[in-house]
Amino acid sequence: MKLFFKCNGWAKVVLLLCLMVKGMPSFGQNEALADSLIQVYESGNYDPALKLKILSRITVYLPDPDRILAYSDSLMTEAIRQDSTKYIFNSHLQTGNALQQKGNLSGALDSYFKALEITDRNTEKNQVAIMYTAIAAVYAGMNNRENVRQYYSDAISIFKTEQDTLNYAVAMENLGDTYLEWSKPDSALLYFNQSGPIFEKLGNKIALAYNLGNKGLAYAQKGRPTKAEENIEEAVAILEELGDYRPITTYLNYMSDIYADKEDWDGAFDYALRSLDLAKQYGLKVRISSAYLKLSELYERTGYASASLNYYRKYIVFRDSVVNLTAVQQMADIRRNSEQAQFKAELDLTNQQKQTQKVVTIATGIALFLIILLAIGLYRRNVFTKRTNAIIEKEMARSERLLVNILPEETARELKEFGKVKAKKFESVSVLFTDFEAFTAASEHVDPELLVTRLGYYFTAFDDIIEKYGLEKIKTIGDAYMCAGGLPFPIEDHAIKMVKAAFEILQFVEEAKSEKETDFSFNVRIGINTGPVVAGVVGSKKFSYDIWGDTVNVASRMETFSDSGKINISKNTYNLVKDIFDCEFRGQIEVKNKGLMSMYFVKGPLQNI
Repeated sequence: MKLFFKCNGWAKVVLLLCLMVKGMPSFGQNEALADSLIQVYESGNYDPALKLKILSRITVYLPDPDRILAYSDSLMTEAIRQDSTKYIFNSHLQTGNALQQKGNLSGALDSYFKALEITDRNTEKNQVAIMYTAIAAVYAGMNNRENVRQYYSDAISIFKTEQDTLNYAVAMENLGDTYLEWSKPDSALLYFNQSGPIFEKLGNKIALAYNLGNKGLAYAQKGRPTKAEENIEEAVAILEELGDYRPITTYLNYMSDIYADKEDWDGAFDYALRSLDLAKQYGLKVRISSAYLKLSELYERTGYASASLNYYRKYIVFRDSVVNLTAVQQMADIRRNSEQAQFKAELDLTNQQKQTQKVVTIATGIALFLIILLAIGLYRRNVFTKRTNAIIEKEMARSERLLVNILPEETARELKEFGKVKAKKFESVSVLFTDFEAFTAASEHVDPELLVTRLGYYFTAFDDIIEKYGLEKIKTIGDAYMCAGGLPFPIEDHAIKMVKAAFEILQFVEEAKSEKETDFSFNVRIGINTGPVVAGVVGSKKFSYDIWGDTVNVASRMETFSDSGKINISKNTYNLVKDIFDCEFRGQIEVKNKGLMSMYFVKGPLQNI
């Protein structure tokens, strides 16, 4: 959840506003304060010198984007009349905030850039950084990742140079939230763990609450429900104290998911119902719809089909009542216009003969009836079309996600476009194998379900690590994990990235040994080799992306001849990483079907790197 200028749904929170207006009141007081200022403004009973300041504060405190736009226009008109660059800037800024709330991202971006244009980049560096942060948030909504990283990085650099601790922490929090939206929880936690202590030191409760909530969502993505629950519960407690209820409803839904994953159905239902009650209490229509959907899913998972269907109907009705509000209003206008036409016709016919009046009245009634039937038919067709399209889009997106999870993105695209994938040869690819020591012995004494769960815990972490370095998971074979670098797109530094990933895997395995909730843990061996491979898709029913070649076989041998907690690499890999990492030559070791092969243990980065 981003700490931002104005709320955008439940996730965009009024926190960076502190950058512009110090000493912000609590969330529950904002709208009341805005209404008080509006009464003063409209009465005209104030010092004219304060007119710009009053208008500016109104745009800051108002929660409704349409009202913000109206008062922001008034602020711009008065600021231009008084030639006030400061308040022209504020008007552009709050206009951008309101447009972003309404989902008009291109309009918001235009307003933010106008604010940036009138900012002196030499004397107003903090305002420049503020705008960079706002612009980055819009680009995040557009999924323009390159611009998101660039603008956040520039903002963070300026805040750090200017020693603006609060805004530095806010920008770090927002960048972490963006990584969370990209499903990169490890990168997100890296930033959250830096911003959280700053908020706590500054005593900024609302920022700390969202930091804790963000951490909870990150831990939930990582599959660590206990940590997720601890952070989210703490965030909810602070938000309840501050009276900021909108995000609480969504946090409660996340808590419901966590308990459902543990099959603690009482806890899952309790959190979902709390979310629904809170959303109803404060009239949060979108959140009410989400809570109904969550309850429907829970009842479905627990085998209560009738209750699930009942709540799904409520979700559909409530969702459509919001989405189709305009259509309903148009139908009401048709009915009203038709009734007005009938009434006028009846007035015109009062002086005509009874028979003529009867014929005209009947004709008017039939016309009205047909119009209403047509309007109802169009409305139902519109609802049906939207429901059908939503279901189709949901299933298509689900199929897309499943295919990308199985195959590399480029390979999946080729398969969808041509119905098949050509095998490709890559001249230089680094292949990594891991293997857990004594896994076979452990499998004879440990409950199979617990063993598989623990194995999944390790492999999920390995997935996150290789994704971080732009590598490609190939497959798991029992307790062995295989990945490659340099495909499906060739890159020059794949060997270096593979060794860095290997060190992170070793670090994770060591850290896992100290976790209290761990019943048992493993030691891991790692082997890496570099060379040419052939890659392609195997099968026509259940697709599998795989690689072949002597390079793969040698990488497997490197893992076999490695030691516990060590990274063993071949000479081919050594030649590519020796300028970056400190490597220990092990000599030449006899390898079955390969003869003598040079092997090296990677000890760590060189001291001068």
